[in-house]
Amino acid sequence: MNDSEYHQLADDLLIQLQDAVDDVEFDLDYETAGGLVEIIFPNGSKIIINKQAPLHQIWVATKFNGHHFEYTDGQWIDNRSGQELWTLINDAATKQAGEPIELSA
Repeated sequence: MNDSEYHQLADDLLIQLQDAVDDVEFDLDYETAGGLVEIIFPNGSKIIINKQAPLHQIWVATKFNGHHFEYTDGQWIDNRSGQELWTLINDAATKQAGEPIELSA
């Protein structure tokens, strides 16, 4: 993947995340700035998703841990656990919210 392809894929993902937060029926908010999206929960906790352009990765920080995702076969996959990005974000959001959260692209 070249830099241009990475930026297009990563930017599309960040826009999808913003749309997913807008669409979910839970009191989530988000802030965005220059390749970063913070999903903000009513309890003040956050999930932070940001681009790591030099590595062609997406990094996700949750209340519990951090993850590095690489684009593989059409999905963003955690390079340690093998978990898909949306699955991880939904699991983390559910834990941080204290009730089921389903964000989707």
